[in-house]
Amino acid sequence: MTTAVQQRAPRARRPQRVSEPLSRRSERRMAALLLVPAVAVVALALGYPLVRQVVMSFQQFGLAQQFGQPPEFVGLSNYTSVLSDPSFWAVLGRSVGFCFVVALITMVVGTAGALLLTACSRPVAVCVQVVMLLAWAMPVLSSLQVFQWMFDSRSGVVDWALAGVGFDGMAGFNWFSTPGAFFSVAGLLVTWMSVPLVVFMVYAAVTQIDTSVLEAAALDGANAVQAFRHVIAPSIAPVLALVTLLEIIWDLRVFTQFHVLQANGGITEQTNVLGTYVYQVGLAGGNYGAASAAALLLLLLTLGISARYIALLLKEPA
Repeated sequence: MTTAVQQRAPRARRPQRVSEPLSRRSERRMAALLLVPAVAVVALALGYPLVRQVVMSFQQFGLAQQFGQPPEFVGLSNYTSVLSDPSFWAVLGRSVGFCFVVALITMVVGTAGALLLTACSRPVAVCVQVVMLLAWAMPVLSSLQVFQWMFDSRSGVVDWALAGVGFDGMAGFNWFSTPGAFFSVAGLLVTWMSVPLVVFMVYAAVTQIDTSVLEAAALDGANAVQAFRHVIAPSIAPVLALVTLLEIIWDLRVFTQFHVLQANGGITEQTNVLGTYVYQVGLAGGNYGAASAAALLLLLLTLGISARYIALLLKEPA
């Protein structure tokens, strides 16, 4: 009698458990946990001063409060005081006009410089970028020292050069004695310090454009102006919008350049901008409540200028 040997079929090995990707909810939780340290640092470094400034703008906060006297809430009195001050509206118009003019000049010069860099050989472009980087990284006070020396009425190279080419009336001219000349120097200084960043960002954007598109435009007979208007500008429009917005905000909040240059001319009231106005009302005048209100009005103005760009960002698909 033959007995059939039954062989058991080998068990199929279970596949090793592979860690499945996190669910969408888990990814969101993990992202939120990773953001907690950064949000905490930002809230501590920026949130508390902002909240404190908002509270102070509704208080009577002067020198007495600096020595321990409790502040008194005065409602909208500080805002009413600032908005009813004629000098505030003069400063506001002066600041807005200055920032838009200087931002426009900076964008034109910076964009033109970036386009010129694309036409240079790589070694020349690198050398120019290194020089501009050094100029941009120079501390503000160092740049101010150089400009004060250049426009000095006794030993300034600018007066000497202008007198040498035939402008005899410019010999010994004090550039900080009249508002027009003062704003010319300040605008030149702010532009000189801002142009390198515009050049870097626009140059980086232009180099990412497909060269075949530019070659096609050249074959169609487009000149340099037409190529920029119809090809380059639409391609780098987001970068141009961002840089323009940053320049307007920075030029609107300018302070150090004006504060230092005002010491040379003695025409502080005629050359005040929003930054120096807040400084004089607060630190110099001792009215910290009114200064906080003026600073918050400056913040609202900045947010209003930025609102259009933020709306465009929110409309873009994720």
